[in-house]
Amino acid sequence: MAADVIDYEIFGSEMQYVEIELDPGEAAIGEAGSMMYMQDQIGMDTVFGDGSGSASQGGLMGKLLGAGKRLLTGESLFTTIYTNQGSGKRRVAFAAPYPGKIVPIDLQAVGGTFICQKDAFLCAARGVSLGIAFQRKLGVGFFGGEGFIMQKLEGDGMAFIHASGTLMKRDLAPGELLRVDTGCLVALAPSVQYDIEYVGKVKTALFGGEGLFFAALRGPGTIYLQSLPFSRLASRVFAAAPQRGGSREEGSMLGGFAAGGLLGGLLGGDDE
Repeated sequence: MAADVIDYEIFGSEMQYVEIELDPGEAAIGEAGSMMYMQDQIGMDTVFGDGSGSASQGGLMGKLLGAGKRLLTGESLFTTIYTNQGSGKRRVAFAAPYPGKIVPIDLQAVGGTFICQKDAFLCAARGVSLGIAFQRKLGVGFFGGEGFIMQKLEGDGMAFIHASGTLMKRDLAPGELLRVDTGCLVALAPSVQYDIEYVGKVKTALFGGEGLFFAALRGPGTIYLQSLPFSRLASRVFAAAPQRGGSREEGSMLGGFAAGGLLGGLLGGDDE
């Protein structure tokens, strides 16, 4: 099934959303909870699986297979389809779940297939299939940051993924090698060879702060990198948050020992 041809516009800088314009009868699929707004006469239907034509045409087994693929990639079993049921153009918008950039990918222009991290998918034109891409190498599976399974987008329509932080797109030449932090990899073309390399030195591995492994990407093909993986941001927020209640006064002489000792004693009346 050929994907619907949709028009779109991306708004915002750091907290972006994409607005999709649908002609009568056209539809878009969205990840659960990603819809921001939709105009009147757009019908909303939740389906089992990824909502692609291939799954619906395969009967019950096709739907179960599509849902199983989404479950393996950590997504919901259900997908929402937004269909223009009116006689004129209508719009529906989808918002990114955290600060970063929305990446439009024309699957027809990249050969019909693109691979991305398992939580990157945001929305797409109806007809785009959401599958799974298994990492064939054990090293990539165990230490690649995304495990054995990544999302595979297939079809000939537009798909939209999101990345955290600032986005970098790079076209690797044949044989060109780029080593990146495993969490910074957002998406790559199937032609890119993806492997894992040990940092090489025990001291660097233990105290360098960059982890034990790099992702080694070898061209040819297009890759997308993100400057701030959401997992890294979440770990920093958790580390900075108070673990036992109260507040943490970072960078202040009143924080830490002073707040818990001298100041606490003075405010509690222990001024002898």
